[in-house]
Amino acid sequence: MTPHGDLHVRRDGPRDAPALLLIHGSATSSRAWDALVPFLSASHHVIRIDLPGHGRSPEPVGRAYATPTQAAALGTALDRLGVERVVAVGHSSGGYAATALAELRPGLVSALVLINTGPAMDAFTGPEPAPIDPALWPPTDEQIRGFASTGFRAGFQVPQELVEELRAMSPHAFTASMRASTAYLTEQALPTRLTAVGKPLQVIFGDQDHRWRPASADDYRVVPDARVTMLPGAGHTPILEEPERTAALVLGFTGTHSESSNKGLDALS
Repeated sequence: MTPHGDLHVRRDGPRDAPALLLIHGSATSSRAWDALVPFLSASHHVIRIDLPGHGRSPEPVGRAYATPTQAAALGTALDRLGVERVVAVGHSSGGYAATALAELRPGLVSALVLINTGPAMDAFTGPEPAPIDPALWPPTDEQIRGFASTGFRAGFQVPQELVEELRAMSPHAFTASMRASTAYLTEQALPTRLTAVGKPLQVIFGDQDHRWRPASADDYRVVPDARVTMLPGAGHTPILEEPERTAALVLGFTGTHSESSNKGLDALS
């Protein structure tokens, strides 16, 4: 339990190893990282937290989904776990929560990895979500797969567990979390935020992304010493489409920028 509400936490790997915080995007959960975790957990303490209103975390106190509020919840959870330093890894809009966490708690975040995180709204190429009628919620499998199709390269099968988790969200959580991401990015572009944060940065981008213009990954090169890597053949979700190649990039970066630091606690209380 945190002041922001309950949060579901999953941890893998040795507790005394360098900590990696994996932050999922909107309309998904920590299960989106399942294919990546086995490659990371041999050498890292891997922490996954379902963001408020996603997966097994209930809606937050006050039903507030602003990105800085989500980041504050993540920081409180890490404090309760006794984790003092992390490399924050965000996929898609999870990269906004990772960036906001570094803004809010610079002493907690040692470095950042952003995976297919759009740098500014002018880079968005995906379809605008259709208005949601709460009376027609939950959506069908077909509707969810249609919405999620741009989240993967052509021909990739949307995992059924992710379909089920989106359906389990409330319509408010679904819409409010996406609006919060848009508001955070509209307020200030991510490269500007990251330059001010001043943390080591790696950007990974699938060159077949159908939600964000792949060439927009170059926008991050204005951040001092940022690493920007394109993944040929990968779409918006390389953590599921190309987990081994994605993990290799993450590990290559964290080998230089991660630190071992936690107090050994095992659960939120």
